[in-house]
Amino acid sequence: MCIEYFEKLPKFFFKGDEYIVWQDDTTCRVGFSEIPDIGNKEINKNVMSKDEIKRAKNKPLYVKNDVTVCLADKCKNKTYVFPIEKGYDYDGASIPRLFWRDIGTKTDPSFLIASLIHDVLCENHHYVDNDRHFSSCVFDALLKVSKVSGFKRYLMKNSVDIYQRFCKW
Repeated sequence: MCIEYFEKLPKFFFKGDEYIVWQDDTTCRVGFSEIPDIGNKEINKNVMSKDEIKRAKNKPLYVKNDVTVCLADKCKNKTYVFPIEKGYDYDGASIPRLFWRDIGTKTDPSFLIASLIHDVLCENHHYVDNDRHFSSCVFDALLKVSKVSGFKRYLMKNSVDIYQRFCKW
């Protein structure tokens, strides 16, 4: 998307700080201090060690800028604010290779923002008061904003939710 599009997005304020509205519906609102700039790690076998290549393949995405995220849980009337630091790396959408043809790859552009926020929340449960359900709702809402089809969203949200229950979150 072009920069002119991002400049037209609505803004909101929370505790004196301005956020860009990325998503807003009846259950939650997601805002960013600035739009996350996500990069894909380049693998250069000539200069990288085997360990570096392995790490880059496991977590191929990274954030190029510092971003503050503001999540509003409208059902519980709670707001959560947390940082994502420049250089944060993550694996993208955790989709088994078997389903890449039907759902998409883990680095599919439609999944980048949703998987970024969800991965941060999975690593930092306390950012949303250990509310697994809210984390899954945010993931679903961000997939919806990215125009991921209802069927794919249903599969992705429920797969993530089941996995999180299995892992005791």
